[in-house]
Amino acid sequence: MIETSKVDSKLLNKSIFVFDIDGVIRDVSGSYRRALADTVEHFTKAAYRPTPEEIDELKAEGIWNNDWEASQELIKRYFQSLGKEIQVSYEAIVEFFQSRYRGRNPDWSDGYIATEPLIATKKYFQELSISGIGWGFFSGATRASAGYVLRRLDINEPVLIAMEDAAGKPDPTGLLLAAKQIEMKQGNTVTVIVYVGDTVADMLTVIKARDFEPSYQYVAVGVIPPHVSEDLRDRYTALLKENGADMVLNSVLELTPQLNLSI
Repeated sequence: MIETSKVDSKLLNKSIFVFDIDGVIRDVSGSYRRALADTVEHFTKAAYRPTPEEIDELKAEGIWNNDWEASQELIKRYFQSLGKEIQVSYEAIVEFFQSRYRGRNPDWSDGYIATEPLIATKKYFQELSISGIGWGFFSGATRASAGYVLRRLDINEPVLIAMEDAAGKPDPTGLLLAAKQIEMKQGNTVTVIVYVGDTVADMLTVIKARDFEPSYQYVAVGVIPPHVSEDLRDRYTALLKENGADMVLNSVLELTPQLNLSI
């Protein structure tokens, strides 16, 4: 599934890796996606609960990276199919979603977030640093949620552009903010920005960044999120490639300093 080789390996020391978090660093199939399905089910009075495939179809449109907005859109479409208008506020949707995702306890111990399996490891990021590759994160998650998972990886004071810091994907502003901050932290000039994500919106972000800031080379790396079953992986790979992925990997852990990058 890995396609290789068009960026010269000597550029590695002038490249940075920017990571999405959900579906890349952590498995959110039993947390964010479960909360999304719960929210839609709740506000349709248990008449409709979207399947993982239906959520993927919505996200394939490339504009529903925010799961609160995705929940609202699926609720809206359900009622429209009945010839009705949605009768619930966005604020109510967010509140219910968060009650499932974060839970009710102040430490979030009863929320779905507390059960998220980690995909990446502390060692993985240590090896990137040893290889001289700067890295950071651009995520549509809230800063609190993103920080929660990064602390679990013992990542302290990371470069992190979260929901509160920039416009949502596929707007490239957040990606470029992250890149600039990593450059400053590294103290050297960057030539190649590698962005790693699991959705169509992530890939479209790179496409827009090429137009917005053409002084960099970009590599769009897609990864297959854990919720995608084996029989649908080829289809998901094709979807990411159709929307700009330069390569598609089974896991973020396959993206190593030794891997030849393809652009």
